[in-house]
Amino acid sequence: MTALADPLADAFWATSLRRWNTVCWALFGAMAVGLVTAAPSGGSKYKALALLGCVVLCYAVLDRFPGNPVVRPQVYLSVLVLALGGLAYLGSSYAALFMVTLPHYWMFGRTPRTSMGFLGAATGVTLTGALVRQGWSAEFFGETLVSTLIVVAVGVLIGLWAHSVVAQSSERARLIEELERTEAQLSEAHQRQGAADERERIARDIHDTLAQGFASIIVLAEAARAGMSDDPVRSARQLWSIESTARENLAEARELVGSARQPGPGRAAAGTVAQTLRRTLDRFAEDTGLAVDADLADLECDQRTRIALLRCTQESLANVRKHARASTVGVVLVRRPYGVELEITDDGSGFVAGESTGFGLDGMRKRLAELGGRLTVTSSVGDGTRILAMIPPASEVEA
Repeated sequence: MTALADPLADAFWATSLRRWNTVCWALFGAMAVGLVTAAPSGGSKYKALALLGCVVLCYAVLDRFPGNPVVRPQVYLSVLVLALGGLAYLGSSYAALFMVTLPHYWMFGRTPRTSMGFLGAATGVTLTGALVRQGWSAEFFGETLVSTLIVVAVGVLIGLWAHSVVAQSSERARLIEELERTEAQLSEAHQRQGAADERERIARDIHDTLAQGFASIIVLAEAARAGMSDDPVRSARQLWSIESTARENLAEARELVGSARQPGPGRAAAGTVAQTLRRTLDRFAEDTGLAVDADLADLECDQRTRIALLRCTQESLANVRKHARASTVGVVLVRRPYGVELEITDDGSGFVAGESTGFGLDGMRKRLAELGGRLTVTSSVGDGTRILAMIPPASEVEA
């Protein structure tokens, strides 16, 4: 049998053919027995048996060896059409063979056009053979013509219905396969996006914690080495700060490793958000010697908000340490009707806010955006910098 472009249709007709085989072979046998026992002796009987034998032989070869290069489906249908015409002319069991093989036109034709073509040819040669034998008689019109057209009409309707069912099933199968493929692509895209978001989160946490700690250690180590001979007491304090910072970085590293195993926000230090920020500001003032003016309201807020406020403070102070050349830093934490505000100002050299492309400010914006907040940066060269972080209440974010 020829292969189809549609696997579902091919499977349907292959299954139909297997089911019809048993019935078909039984009917072929019955027809042969009928010709042998009932047909009158003579040349017509043997000619009819020869025609039936040709049909059965071609069908057997096609059934047992579907890939053979000689008896292809259209060859079998052509032999069947000629045999029907010959049997109709001989008047020997052509009607029985017509009905037995009627499904073969749809099974082997595979397309409606091919099936209808062979079925029309079979109908034409059958009626022609009967007409030559019977002539324009009442028997031809009353029995042969009417019965043949009725059988053909029923066969056409059943065949077209089967093709319609197969076509609809094929379309549904195609749509289902396309839907499954689209879902798989979306799932893969979501996984890639999730992995990218997780990498960005880890990079942001490393930048806000470990990288800032290492930068602080470097500055303190350089200062301690420079003043070791002139001011050993100050150098000792700086070495103690280096040790403390290194321990904090170690704890942060362990926390990042733990959050990688179980995704989620890192933990801030114990205590209220004001206490957490106060410890960070005290360490900053001790390490840099800058004056820090802090007005921190004792607020209660959720863990994610505490972490965001702490990271924004750490990043802002790191920028002051590295770039601002400031002498005073101001920090204000207050609750407004629309959320929590954290304002960090310095009297340093400032910068052009619109031209800033640093990872730190971008990371703060994204961290706040995840909580529905926003970051406002106000600065100009020579006029210091103002960082304003706003985070709405958690209930508003969830809503």
